[in-house]
Amino acid sequence: MRRAGQVVREVLELVRSKVKPGATTYDLERAAEGRVNELGVKAAFKGYHGFPCVLCTSVNSEVVHGIPSPKRVLKEGDIVSVDFGVVVDGYYGDAAITVPVGKIDEKAERLLKTTEASLKAAIAAVKPGATLGDVGAAVQGVVEGGGFSVVRDFVGHGIGSQMHEDPQVPNFGEAGRGMRLKPGMVLAIEPMVNAGGPDVRVLDDGWTAVAKDGSMSAHFEHTVAVTASGAQVLTE
Repeated sequence: MRRAGQVVREVLELVRSKVKPGATTYDLERAAEGRVNELGVKAAFKGYHGFPCVLCTSVNSEVVHGIPSPKRVLKEGDIVSVDFGVVVDGYYGDAAITVPVGKIDEKAERLLKTTEASLKAAIAAVKPGATLGDVGAAVQGVVEGGGFSVVRDFVGHGIGSQMHEDPQVPNFGEAGRGMRLKPGMVLAIEPMVNAGGPDVRVLDDGWTAVAKDGSMSAHFEHTVAVTASGAQVLTE
């Protein structure tokens, strides 16, 4: 799983380098798919329940599961969330980043920083004997403390020999509640945070989820192993 995580990180950093005004989300897709083919690994998302691409690219008010398109041109001030996963030797890695396109405004900057900070807080809560509620409460505390909203319709998940395994990993919750974490568990922890309200709706393409109120949304994710000594991030 560490090997899968390293491939995910390499591809996401390549995609990050391609994000600029004038690029299309399909340019990002082409770069990612090219690297996947060079490395001889299998993209996790393409073909999953019919999803057509190796990346999910979600721009501005799009929360998750946006489909790359040659018609979607990035412009200065946008933010684009990029979610990507692979399978290496039968095991999965999964991570996401949200990248500014050129210079972004102060609120978007704060949204990105807060969302990433909430993921760090969640990872810091991961240790044997901690609960899923501890992880969710860590995210929720940082996000709501920053004046933003946690999306509740989508959650993180266990990951291993399948992309989505039990347990579900909500980005909200009550400390001390829920399943206890044990060494050997691996979780995909992925705060999705809206600048406005938490509600989302899915567009007619059947995939793209957007903030119902049209506010900007950010998404960061790591694949995190629970070890005897605490969290080990496999996608760093």
